[in-house]
Amino acid sequence: MISSKSKTHMGDASQFFIAGELCRRGLVAVVTMGNCPNTDILCSNKEGTKFIHIQVKTFKPGNSTCSVGMKAENNYGENFIWALGGIPEPDQDKDFEYYMIPSPIMSKKVREGFQKWVETPGRNGRPHNPENNMRTVHIPPKVDINGWDISEYKNRWDLIADKLV
Repeated sequence: MISSKSKTHMGDASQFFIAGELCRRGLVAVVTMGNCPNTDILCSNKEGTKFIHIQVKTFKPGNSTCSVGMKAENNYGENFIWALGGIPEPDQDKDFEYYMIPSPIMSKKVREGFQKWVETPGRNGRPHNPENNMRTVHIPPKVDINGWDISEYKNRWDLIADKLV
């Protein structure tokens, strides 16, 4: 079992890895260190005239889902991106994985997937709890209950860069 301290360190690492990759690509990326409720990374062009807000969620490569929480159902607009960072443990023989998903798509797909999950009976025909606060995104090759496959968003750094030109 992973301790909450370890989860915090992995989440922090994910934010820094993603910010570092954005900087490597010629953008300006600042990790907010929890000082902005819905933005883990604020990214801009070098001129500082255009901005993107990035919310980072972390998973371990090889896991079938990434927890995103209820706020993933909110559409924060065209200049908001969800970055799912697959950060391997130091002793894990897996590659880093990144998925960049625009907020309008994330909110629609997560809301639809949760609704379908609520409507679908669980184990032994028991109903799912509509008050459940958990929301997840399935990591390829898995797809969600509605068939949403996020493969098309893997390494889509261009979805961020294109908004900043």
